[in-house]
Amino acid sequence: MRTWQSEMSTFTDALTGRTIKRLTTTGNNVHMYFTENSFVQGKNEIIFQSDRASGKNRAPHEDPEFSIFRMNLDTGVIEQLSEDIVRSASAVTKTPEGHLIAYTTNCEVKVLNTETGVTTLVYRETGAYQMASVPSIAPNRQYVAFCRNEDSRDPIHYHGANYAGFKERFYAIKDGRITLAYIDGSGSFDVFKDTHQVGHFQFSPVDPTLGMFCHEGPWNLVQQRIWFLDFISREARPCFRQNEEDSIGHEFWTQDGYVFFDNRGPGHDGTITSDKTQAVVKDVAVNQNTMIPFVGLMDRNGKLVKKIDMPFYCNHYHANPDNTVLVGDDVDKLVLIDISGTEPKLTELCGHKTSWHTQSSHCHPTWDWDGSRILFASDEGGRVQLYLLEL
Repeated sequence: MRTWQSEMSTFTDALTGRTIKRLTTTGNNVHMYFTENSFVQGKNEIIFQSDRASGKNRAPHEDPEFSIFRMNLDTGVIEQLSEDIVRSASAVTKTPEGHLIAYTTNCEVKVLNTETGVTTLVYRETGAYQMASVPSIAPNRQYVAFCRNEDSRDPIHYHGANYAGFKERFYAIKDGRITLAYIDGSGSFDVFKDTHQVGHFQFSPVDPTLGMFCHEGPWNLVQQRIWFLDFISREARPCFRQNEEDSIGHEFWTQDGYVFFDNRGPGHDGTITSDKTQAVVKDVAVNQNTMIPFVGLMDRNGKLVKKIDMPFYCNHYHANPDNTVLVGDDVDKLVLIDISGTEPKLTELCGHKTSWHTQSSHCHPTWDWDGSRILFASDEGGRVQLYLLEL
């Protein structure tokens, strides 16, 4: 496998004066989706995706050919871990310490053991379905699970920039499945079949028999977004029970086993485009609300254990280890939001200057495992690069 020498540099943010470390300069470079974590627990490393080895100079919206890489954050040296082309910039996950990496290609799910170097094919798609989420590794390291949705070759289902086909897929897909595959490659089976488009499957970090998934689509159209899935009974039950005015999404497990979610209220479809508008509900501004939006934490029994009114607009949130501070990406800036008290307190971190044009160019800021650093992406300059903020 190939290696690249350090591309690290630092600069001062013009908005806040903070020092920011730029990690990459070659090609497009994307960290794991915000429901995952690129930081390697116990080592000063990140695992990420890049098209630097593809030999093709493609813009983010031109389907760069991403593979998997590791960066030593002390030296800046980058090492290629796999030559496989992953299905999308958000098709990779790992165990916290980075021993196992699960990823999807166009029609396969594989697991790479970074200690032995062995890659195992755990699932190959043979039907008319598309893999629709990052494969999630159970905390017992025995199996992975992922979403599959019926595939339509109709052009309206095109996965393109600025959420192309987002609403059309919501209405068209009537067969969504959650599939389990054993990490040793010994087999797979469908755990659950739904009548909706499904996505965002994630195992609980503390229970290998409990997962969480979403009914995917514009938030204002989805009637019940977040669901728990019991892998023993194979029953789904709602997480936060929605009312008519709720528009909910961007759910993720916190480190201690709660489900975080964002509720923006009526008319919000959960998107932002390069025009700084929503993709589906274009007559409602991205930061306009008729109710006070809020974020919440749910326990595994569907009980709301914390609700914080959030009179700020962010596209994604990620919680620090004890769920007292959020990092968020608003239209133009990254912000910290202290939610330890009864009212949130916002601090500006830096400008991000991303275009929002593609999923890979979304900032998706994520905390390190110990809450000391934040990793984010931006396509300022035309290619997606990675940036690190130390707090």
